Amino acid sequence: MSYPIMLDMTNKQAVVVGGGKVAERKIRGLKEANANVVVVAPEITEYIQQLADEGALVWRKKYFSPDDVEDAFLIIAATNNREVNKAVAQAAQPYQLINVVDTSAQSNFYVPSIVRRGKLTIAVSTEGASPTLAKKISREIAEMYDEDYGNYIDFLYECRQYILQNVGDSHKKQQLLQTITDEEFRKSANWEKEFQKLFEQVMGE
Repeated sequence: MSYPIMLDMTNKQAVVVGGGKVAERKIRGLKEANANVVVVAPEITEYIQQLADEGALVWRKKYFSPDDVEDAFLIIAATNNREVNKAVAQAAQPYQLINVVDTSAQSNFYVPSIVRRGKLTIAVSTEGASPTLAKKISREIAEMYDEDYGNYIDFLYECRQYILQNVGDSHKKQQLLQTITDEEFRKSANWEKEFQKLFEQVMGE
C-alpha cells in the first residue's frame, strides 16, 4: 500500500525522458505544479516544442545518458522504448523520485488520475493495477464536481480566513465552517450574501 501525498514541486527540477504524447501529458501536470522541467529526447511534440521556444522548459535534444538525471528531484521515464526506460530507472539514485510509465516495478511513485477544480484536487489511483479504471472513476467524479466548484473552493478559503481572524469562540467557529460546506449552502444563489446572514445569526446567538 502506497503513502499518498501532495508534493510541492515549485522550482524543483523534474526530468522527463521522452518527447512523445505520454511525455507531453506528464509535462502538462508538472508545469501546472510550477516545476522546472527538463526534457531529454531527440524529437519532441509541437506542444513541447512550443514550451521550449517560450523558455518554459529546457529541451536537451539528445538521447538519454545517466548524467541527465544527476540533479533531478523527480524523474519520469516516458519513452516508447523499454530498454531506455529501464536505463533511466537504473540511473536514478535511491533518494530520487522515479516513475517509469510502462512498468510500476521500476517506479517508486505513481501519478494518479487527477480532477482539478481550482484549489480542489481529487486524485484516483489503483496502485498501478489499472490506470484505465482510475481514469474512468475520475471522469465520473468530474461530472459530480463541475467547474463551478473551483469558485466555491476559493470562496470557502476566503471565508475560512475571515472566520479564523474574527471568531474566537471555538463552537461558533466550527458551526460556521461546517455550515458553509453543506450542499444546501453551496446551491444558494449568492454565497457572499448567505454567509453574511449566517455570520450575523451565529455571532448574535
